[in-house]
Amino acid sequence: MALYGPGARWTMTERGRGSVARDADNLQIGPSSIRWTGNALEIDIEELDKRVGVPWQRRVAGKVRVYPEALNDRAFSLDPNGRHRWHCVAPRARIDVQMDQPGLNWKGSAYLDSNFGSESLEEGFRVWHWSRAHGRSGSVVCYEGIRRDGQGFASALRFGVDGVPHEEEALPPVAPLPNTLWQMERKTRADRGHASVIRTWEDAPFYARSALSSRLFGEPVVAVQESLDLDRFASPVVQFMLPYRIPRVV
Repeated sequence: MALYGPGARWTMTERGRGSVARDADNLQIGPSSIRWTGNALEIDIEELDKRVGVPWQRRVAGKVRVYPEALNDRAFSLDPNGRHRWHCVAPRARIDVQMDQPGLNWKGSAYLDSNFGSESLEEGFRVWHWSRAHGRSGSVVCYEGIRRDGQGFASALRFGVDGVPHEEEALPPVAPLPNTLWQMERKTRADRGHASVIRTWEDAPFYARSALSSRLFGEPVVAVQESLDLDRFASPVVQFMLPYRIPRVV
Protein backbone atom coordinates (compact mmCIF):
# COMPACT_ATOMS: atom_id res chain seq x y z
CA MET A 1 0.00 0.00 0.00
CA ALA A 2 1.22 3.51 -0.77
CA LEU A 3 -0.05 6.78 0.72
CA TYR A 4 1.35 10.00 -0.73
CA GLY A 5 1.48 13.54 0.59
CA PRO A 6 1.22 14.47 4.31
CA GLY A 7 1.29 11.34 6.46
CA ALA A 8 2.86 9.33 3.62
CA ARG A 9 3.30 5.60 4.20
CA TRP A 10 4.65 2.77 2.03
CA THR A 11 4.30 -0.90 2.85
CA MET A 12 4.76 -4.11 0.89
CA THR A 13 5.49 -7.37 2.70
CA GLU A 14 6.07 -10.73 1.02
CA ARG A 15 4.43 -13.53 3.01
CA GLY A 16 4.63 -17.30 2.79
CA ARG A 17 1.92 -19.73 1.74
CA GLY A 18 0.92 -20.34 5.36
CA SER A 19 -0.13 -16.70 5.74
CA VAL A 20 -2.64 -16.89 2.87
CA ALA A 21 -6.26 -18.07 2.97
CA ARG A 22 -8.97 -17.59 0.36
CA ASP A 23 -12.42 -18.63 -0.80
CA ALA A 24 -14.83 -17.37 -3.45
CA ASP A 25 -15.37 -13.98 -1.78
CA ASN A 26 -12.45 -13.50 0.63
CA LEU A 27 -8.67 -13.22 0.48
CA GLN A 28 -6.59 -13.07 3.67
CA ILE A 29 -2.86 -12.24 3.48
CA GLY A 30 -1.30 -12.03 6.89
CA PRO A 31 -3.27 -9.54 9.04
CA SER A 32 -4.83 -7.79 6.01
CA SER A 33 -7.84 -9.00 4.03
CA ILE A 34 -10.06 -8.29 1.02
CA ARG A 35 -13.68 -9.32 0.56
CA TRP A 36 -16.70 -8.62 -1.63
CA THR A 37 -19.64 -7.31 0.41
CA GLY A 38 -22.48 -7.07 -2.06
CA ASN A 39 -21.87 -3.80 -3.91
CA ALA A 40 -18.31 -3.06 -2.73
CA LEU A 41 -14.82 -4.47 -2.46
CA GLU A 42 -13.82 -4.01 1.19
CA ILE A 43 -10.13 -3.94 2.11
CA ASP A 44 -8.96 -4.16 5.74
CA ILE A 45 -5.36 -2.98 6.12
CA GLU A 46 -3.15 -3.89 9.08
CA GLU A 47 0.52 -3.52 8.14
CA LEU A 48 3.82 -1.96 9.16
CA ASP A 49 5.63 0.45 6.88
CA LYS A 50 9.22 0.12 5.69
CA ARG A 51 11.74 2.95 5.30
CA VAL A 52 15.28 2.43 4.10
CA GLY A 53 17.74 3.29 6.86
CA VAL A 54 15.03 3.64 9.57
CA PRO A 55 14.97 0.66 11.98
CA TRP A 56 11.50 1.22 13.47
CA GLN A 57 8.26 0.64 11.58
CA ARG A 58 5.03 2.58 11.80
CA ARG A 59 1.57 1.05 11.86
CA VAL A 60 -0.53 1.39 8.70
CA ALA A 61 -4.16 0.52 9.40
CA GLY A 62 -7.58 1.34 8.05
CA LYS A 63 -10.41 0.33 5.75
CA VAL A 64 -10.89 1.00 2.05
CA ARG A 65 -14.16 0.43 0.20
CA VAL A 66 -14.27 0.38 -3.61
CA TYR A 67 -17.71 0.73 -5.22
CA PRO A 68 -17.62 -0.24 -8.93
CA GLU A 69 -19.62 2.04 -11.20
CA ALA A 70 -19.02 -0.34 -14.13
CA LEU A 71 -17.89 -3.97 -14.22
CA ASN A 72 -16.05 -5.79 -17.00
CA ASP A 73 -15.96 -9.59 -17.13
CA ARG A 74 -13.42 -9.87 -19.95
CA ALA A 75 -9.71 -10.57 -19.32
CA PHE A 76 -7.03 -9.96 -21.96
CA SER A 77 -3.97 -12.06 -22.74
CA LEU A 78 -0.72 -10.10 -22.85
CA ASP A 79 1.20 -12.81 -24.72
CA PRO A 80 0.35 -15.28 -27.52
CA ASN A 81 0.49 -18.30 -25.19
CA GLY A 82 -1.79 -16.85 -22.56
CA ARG A 83 0.77 -17.08 -19.76
CA HIS A 84 0.02 -13.52 -18.64
CA ARG A 85 -3.46 -12.06 -18.37
CA TRP A 86 -4.79 -8.67 -17.39
CA HIS A 87 -8.31 -8.03 -16.17
CA CYS A 88 -9.72 -4.55 -15.78
CA VAL A 89 -12.40 -5.49 -13.24
CA ALA A 90 -13.84 -2.01 -12.71
CA PRO A 91 -12.71 0.61 -15.23
CA ARG A 92 -14.47 3.20 -13.13
CA ALA A 93 -15.37 3.17 -9.45
CA ARG A 94 -15.88 5.27 -6.34
CA ILE A 95 -13.61 4.90 -3.33
CA ASP A 96 -14.04 5.58 0.39
CA VAL A 97 -10.81 5.58 2.43
CA GLN A 98 -10.88 5.59 6.24
CA MET A 99 -7.39 5.28 7.72
CA ASP A 100 -6.77 4.94 11.46
CA GLN A 101 -2.97 5.12 11.17
CA PRO A 102 -2.14 7.61 9.82
CA GLY A 103 -5.37 9.49 10.49
CA LEU A 104 -6.59 10.20 6.96
CA ASN A 105 -9.89 9.89 5.13
CA TRP A 106 -11.22 10.88 1.73
CA LYS A 107 -13.59 9.89 -1.07
CA GLY A 108 -13.00 10.03 -4.80
CA SER A 109 -12.80 8.19 -8.10
CA ALA A 110 -11.02 4.85 -8.46
CA TYR A 111 -10.05 2.02 -10.79
CA LEU A 112 -9.59 -1.71 -10.14
CA ASP A 113 -7.63 -4.27 -12.16
CA SER A 114 -5.48 -7.37 -11.69
CA ASN A 115 -2.66 -9.22 -13.42
CA PHE A 116 -2.19 -12.96 -13.14
CA GLY A 117 -0.32 -15.70 -14.95
CA SER A 118 1.56 -18.99 -14.94
CA GLU A 119 5.11 -17.56 -14.93
CA SER A 120 6.91 -14.61 -13.36
CA LEU A 121 6.69 -11.22 -15.05
CA GLU A 122 10.41 -11.08 -15.79
CA GLU A 123 10.14 -14.40 -17.66
CA GLY A 124 7.54 -12.95 -20.00
CA PHE A 125 8.48 -9.29 -20.45
CA ARG A 126 11.39 -6.87 -20.73
CA VAL A 127 9.44 -3.66 -20.18
CA TRP A 128 5.91 -2.31 -20.17
CA HIS A 129 4.05 1.00 -19.92
CA TRP A 130 0.46 1.33 -18.72
CA SER A 131 -1.90 4.25 -18.21
CA ARG A 132 -5.54 4.86 -17.45
CA ALA A 133 -7.65 7.99 -17.65
CA HIS A 134 -11.23 8.81 -16.74
CA GLY A 135 -13.19 10.87 -19.23
CA ARG A 136 -16.63 12.41 -19.08
CA SER A 137 -18.42 9.25 -20.21
CA GLY A 138 -15.93 6.40 -19.81
CA SER A 139 -12.34 5.35 -19.26
CA VAL A 140 -9.31 4.74 -21.48
CA VAL A 141 -6.54 2.25 -20.73
CA CYS A 142 -3.35 2.14 -22.82
CA TYR A 143 -1.04 -0.86 -22.46
CA GLU A 144 2.18 -1.57 -24.33
CA GLY A 145 5.60 -3.11 -23.91
CA ILE A 146 8.21 -5.56 -25.14
CA ARG A 147 7.93 -9.25 -24.45
CA ARG A 148 10.93 -11.34 -23.45
CA ASP A 149 11.24 -12.64 -27.04
CA GLY A 150 11.65 -9.05 -28.28
CA GLN A 151 8.16 -8.73 -29.76
CA GLY A 152 6.28 -5.54 -29.01
CA PHE A 153 2.62 -5.23 -28.13
CA ALA A 154 0.30 -2.25 -27.75
CA SER A 155 -3.40 -1.62 -27.19
CA ALA A 156 -5.81 1.18 -26.37
CA LEU A 157 -9.10 0.18 -24.76
CA ARG A 158 -12.07 2.48 -24.30
CA PHE A 159 -14.57 1.43 -21.63
CA GLY A 160 -18.07 2.87 -21.83
CA VAL A 161 -20.35 3.59 -18.88
CA ASP A 162 -21.50 -0.04 -19.10
CA GLY A 163 -17.93 -1.31 -18.59
CA VAL A 164 -17.75 -2.99 -21.99
CA PRO A 165 -14.27 -2.63 -23.56
CA HIS A 166 -13.75 -1.51 -27.15
CA GLU A 167 -10.33 -2.01 -28.71
CA GLU A 168 -9.22 0.95 -30.80
CA GLU A 169 -7.67 -0.03 -34.13
CA ALA A 170 -5.92 3.33 -34.50
CA LEU A 171 -3.86 3.90 -31.37
CA PRO A 172 -3.04 7.45 -30.25
CA PRO A 173 0.57 8.42 -31.02
CA VAL A 174 3.35 7.62 -28.55
CA ALA A 175 3.98 10.52 -26.16
CA PRO A 176 7.52 10.40 -24.73
CA LEU A 177 8.00 11.56 -21.15
CA PRO A 178 11.14 12.69 -19.31
CA ASN A 179 13.14 9.98 -17.58
CA THR A 180 12.90 9.74 -13.79
CA LEU A 181 15.78 10.46 -11.39
CA TRP A 182 16.63 6.74 -11.64
CA GLN A 183 16.65 7.20 -15.41
CA MET A 184 13.59 5.02 -15.86
CA GLU A 185 12.18 5.46 -19.36
CA ARG A 186 8.54 6.53 -19.39
CA LYS A 187 6.06 6.93 -22.22
CA THR A 188 2.33 6.97 -22.80
CA ARG A 189 -0.22 7.49 -25.57
CA ALA A 190 -1.91 10.82 -26.24
CA ASP A 191 -3.45 12.94 -28.96
CA ARG A 192 -0.71 14.51 -31.12
CA GLY A 193 1.87 12.56 -29.10
CA HIS A 194 2.04 15.10 -26.28
CA ALA A 195 1.66 14.62 -22.52
CA SER A 196 3.24 16.23 -19.47
CA VAL A 197 4.11 14.93 -16.01
CA ILE A 198 2.12 16.53 -13.19
CA ARG A 199 3.82 14.58 -10.43
CA THR A 200 5.98 11.49 -10.01
CA TRP A 201 4.68 9.42 -7.08
CA GLU A 202 7.08 6.49 -7.27
CA ASP A 203 10.64 6.65 -8.57
CA ALA A 204 12.46 3.34 -8.09
CA PRO A 205 15.32 1.65 -9.99
CA PHE A 206 12.85 -0.51 -11.98
CA TYR A 207 9.44 1.13 -11.54
CA ALA A 208 7.81 4.55 -11.83
CA ARG A 209 4.26 5.79 -11.19
CA SER A 210 3.19 9.26 -12.29
CA ALA A 211 0.23 11.55 -12.80
CA LEU A 212 -0.03 13.00 -16.31
CA SER A 213 -1.89 15.74 -18.12
CA SER A 214 -2.85 14.97 -21.72
CA ARG A 215 -5.65 14.66 -24.26
CA LEU A 216 -7.14 11.35 -25.36
CA PHE A 217 -9.64 11.01 -28.20
CA GLY A 218 -10.23 14.75 -28.17
CA GLU A 219 -10.82 15.10 -24.43
CA PRO A 220 -8.50 16.66 -21.81
CA VAL A 221 -7.70 14.09 -19.11
CA VAL A 222 -5.57 13.48 -16.04
CA ALA A 223 -4.02 10.02 -16.30
CA VAL A 224 -2.21 7.64 -13.97
CA GLN A 225 0.83 6.11 -15.71
CA GLU A 226 3.19 3.27 -14.76
CA SER A 227 6.44 2.06 -16.32
CA LEU A 228 8.12 -1.21 -15.36
CA ASP A 229 11.59 -2.43 -16.43
CA LEU A 230 11.84 -6.18 -15.80
CA ASP A 231 15.48 -6.40 -16.92
CA ARG A 232 16.37 -3.99 -14.15
CA PHE A 233 14.13 -5.84 -11.70
CA ALA A 234 15.87 -9.16 -12.42
CA SER A 235 19.39 -7.77 -12.05
CA PRO A 236 21.42 -9.15 -9.09
CA VAL A 237 21.94 -5.65 -7.67
CA VAL A 238 18.20 -4.89 -7.48
CA GLN A 239 17.41 -8.36 -6.13
CA PHE A 240 19.97 -7.76 -3.37
CA MET A 241 18.35 -4.41 -2.53
CA LEU A 242 14.72 -5.55 -2.52
CA PRO A 243 14.59 -7.05 1.02
CA TYR A 244 15.57 -3.65 2.43
CA ARG A 245 12.40 -2.21 0.94
CA ILE A 246 10.16 -5.30 0.78
CA PRO A 247 10.55 -7.46 3.90
CA ARG A 248 9.84 -11.18 3.60
CA VAL A 249 7.90 -13.05 6.28
CA VAL A 250 7.88 -16.85 5.93
